[in-house]
Amino acid sequence: MTDQDLKNKYQPVADFMSRNGFQVQHFHVDNGKVVLTAQAPTEFLKDRAWDEIKKIDSGFADLQHDITVGSETMYVVKSGDNLSNISKSFYGNANNYAKIAQANNIANPDKIQVGQQLKIPAA
Repeated sequence: MTDQDLKNKYQPVADFMSRNGFQVQHFHVDNGKVVLTAQAPTEFLKDRAWDEIKKIDSGFADLQHDITVGSETMYVVKSGDNLSNISKSFYGNANNYAKIAQANNIANPDKIQVGQQLKIPAA
C-alpha cells in the first residue's frame, strides 16, 4: 500500500475530526504508518473518533495515534440550535446543557442567539 493509499484509508477519520471541532496537529504517513495526533473537544467526541477508526480497521496496526481531550473549545451558535442539542453533540447527553450555560454565564438557557460564540468545557 502506498503512502497516499494509507492516508486515504484514514481520511474519513480526519474528516470526522474536522467536522467536530478537533484540533488536528499531525495527519501524515511516516515509515508505513499514518501518524494522527489530535485534541478532541470532549471525551464523548474522542470516543466517537475511536468508533470511526474501528469502522475503518479494527486492528489499526498501520496507525500511530495520540488523541487527547482539550480543556475547552469554541462553538458558534447556528439557526435551530439550543443548549440541549449542542450538549448532545458534544457530550452525548442533552441534559449536560448546564455545563455550557455555566461556562458562558448564561442565566436563561433559552436565550442564545445565532452567531453567539460559546465556550464548550471538556468535561
